[in-house]
Amino acid sequence: MSVQFSGWEVVDDGACFPDRGVYTMYHGTTVANARLIIANGFQQSTKGMLGNGVYVSRDRKKAERYPLNINAADRVVLKLHVRVGRVKRIDKDNHPMQYTWSTQGYDTAWVPPNCGMKAVPSGLEEDCVFDPSRITVVDINIYIPPACREPLLAPAVLVA
Repeated sequence: MSVQFSGWEVVDDGACFPDRGVYTMYHGTTVANARLIIANGFQQSTKGMLGNGVYVSRDRKKAERYPLNINAADRVVLKLHVRVGRVKRIDKDNHPMQYTWSTQGYDTAWVPPNCGMKAVPSGLEEDCVFDPSRITVVDINIYIPPACREPLLAPAVLVA
C-alpha cells in the first residue's frame, strides 16, 4: 500500500512491526542455557551484530539454527512473549545506529527479512531486545532436525 504524504510517496511493505505490542518470538539456545534462562531470566549478550541485548526472532526457523556449531541434539528453542516497545529498523550494513540504537531511546533493534545485510546471509529476520525484562518464556521446544523428524512422522508399520 502506498500513500502520498507531504509530496512524498510512502510505501508500506508490510514487513514492519504494526505496533509496540507483545509479539511471539523465539530464541535458540542450549539445554543448559535454557535451564539458566528459565531459572534466572535472560542476560544481555555483549557480542552481536546489533550490540548488547537478547537476540530473538519472530521466525522460528531462525532460532532453530542457534547456537551455531553445537550438536543439534543439544539445541532448544524457547517460545517467548516479547514487549518490543520502541523499535529501530536496521536494514543495511554499517547502519549509523547499528550499535547505538539503545542509547537513542529504542527498546528493540529489528533487522527485516531479506534486507541484504551481509551479517544475515539467511535472509531471516532478527531482533535484539535491550532490556531482558521485556521477555517472558512461554514454552520450550526441543529442536529436532528435519532428517530425524521425518521418520517420526511417517506412518507406523504394525507387526502382527
